[in-house]
Amino acid sequence: MHPILFTLGPIEVRFYGLMYVVAIVVGSYIIGREVKRKKLPLTPDNIMNFVVWCVIGGIVVARLYYVAFNWDFYSEYLMEIPAVWHGGLAIHGGVMGGFTAGWLYLNRTNVPFWKMADSVAPALILGQAFGRFGNFMNGDAHGVPTTLPWGIVFPIESIAGNEFPGLATHPTMLYEMIINISIFLLIWFVLRKKDHKPGFIFTSYLVLYSAGRFFVEHFRADSLVAGSLRAAQVASIILIVVAGFVIIRWRLWRRL
Repeated sequence: MHPILFTLGPIEVRFYGLMYVVAIVVGSYIIGREVKRKKLPLTPDNIMNFVVWCVIGGIVVARLYYVAFNWDFYSEYLMEIPAVWHGGLAIHGGVMGGFTAGWLYLNRTNVPFWKMADSVAPALILGQAFGRFGNFMNGDAHGVPTTLPWGIVFPIESIAGNEFPGLATHPTMLYEMIINISIFLLIWFVLRKKDHKPGFIFTSYLVLYSAGRFFVEHFRADSLVAGSLRAAQVASIILIVVAGFVIIRWRLWRRL
């Protein structure tokens, strides 16, 4: 695997960036289908503006979240802060940023927020799967060394290869990619086929993804930490509790 897809003169096209473009294009299509199916009052231009707001908000907060938990490094190398192509976007920060930006955009419209959130959920989890493939090609979001037969030795120039030269590591980015695709299939082919109360799909996404991420974190080598705890696991527990409470409190599983 190699992080650079091809070069065009001084321009490098990386798998990491390509996967974000693919995620945005495919995600926009999925959101458009769901908006049409739910008969939400949004034009194609409205949908694209909404996606742009969410993407920008998500990337900015995802990066700030990551930098905040690695401030010892970034305080010494300030020019590395905007270098997202070197890896370092925290998905929990991205969800918070995208959620907030989406809410701010929809707050100016008459579109029901939770119906729109349900429309975004399948696109979001599939986009995360694309992103993890980008991590795989980039050699980041990697795991600890393993003797299991599916362990992967990453190139020495990658983040994983530099930390564990010559050692096979857990391909945690692929673990999460498989989990994310599974969640997408569950949402797309099962959950969305029934007219649950607004918010059920999105909160279910939060619970399912958080459970999967909590599991994968056991094998990660580059986890963000908060004191002695893994930040992603703490965030996952909080999201499971909050989203689970919302589902139960308002009985969102019930059909309309």
